Amino acid sequence: MVTFSDMVTLILVFFILLFSMSQIDKGKFESIVDSFQGASIIPDGSTSDLDVVLKDVKAYLKEHDMEDAIKAERTDRGVVLVLQEQALFETGDAEVLDSAFPFLDMVAGLLEELPNKVDVEGHTDNRPISTYRYPSNWELSTARASSVIRYLVNENGLDPERFIAIGYGDTMPVEPNDSDAHMQKNRRVEIIVTDPAYKEK
Repeated sequence: MVTFSDMVTLILVFFILLFSMSQIDKGKFESIVDSFQGASIIPDGSTSDLDVVLKDVKAYLKEHDMEDAIKAERTDRGVVLVLQEQALFETGDAEVLDSAFPFLDMVAGLLEELPNKVDVEGHTDNRPISTYRYPSNWELSTARASSVIRYLVNENGLDPERFIAIGYGDTMPVEPNDSDAHMQKNRRVEIIVTDPAYKEK
């Protein structure tokens, strides 16, 4: 009887342990489920929205045969639109060409649907410039970025607080400045529809 009682006690303890362990696992499982549910919530201006922007811009560029002058890509920073100089400006000038208005209007229409911040960066090649309006490439690149923002804000009613204008001059070339073709690629404006999840390193 003593042996039987010990065996029954051990079995009881065993089932109590199993029950308690199952409760712990259940709690962990519920925590994991909650974390996945939280991660599935997509806020405004999220990655999926940026993918839609990228798709729409690429479709527009293809439809209007503008893929040589303007590139659109997705990076960690967000959606990056790279506009070559000829798509926006005359050489050495920062006044937006009339021919650029339809594309900028299209971009503005997409931005109206998003709360994302937008960085506009001006870049030049390394040929020096020295005029009354633009004493150096710093002034030219900054003026070009500002002109793009001014058009988006003044002509399309976008909130100016969403934008940052940055002039890099010739300090961030995408190609060596060793040929006309390479220098042409370096003369550009980049419009970055920023990803809220991106953190500057």
